[in-house]
Amino acid sequence: MEFFINDPNVQRLPPAETRLLDLRAEPDADGRRVRVALDLTPFQKRPDIELTLTDKDGAVAAEASIIEPVGWKLEVTLHIRKSDATAGKYTLVANLSYPDMGDVDRRSLEVEVS
Repeated sequence: MEFFINDPNVQRLPPAETRLLDLRAEPDADGRRVRVALDLTPFQKRPDIELTLTDKDGAVAAEASIIEPVGWKLEVTLHIRKSDATAGKYTLVANLSYPDMGDVDRRSLEVEVS
């Protein structure tokens, strides 16, 4: 099933040219969740996206897999796994890939959770 509107003004890119255009993260006031927003280039073939949030020691605090998203503007909420204090600096990494090609693009950013 195709969910995209067939707009002739939207140029969909092949897998090798599909990219992460923007990666944003906003920690929730409770210090336990991080809202993540991603913008992708319009694509011909649906990619896979892996999100990983790591703490200052490099331990995985949260992760999510987005398999073949329908649209190119995505929002997800990551829940920090730690049972103790969660305040501090984290690194969010987004990897865009295709099963037959491997990683195509990667973005990362620092997130300060209070």
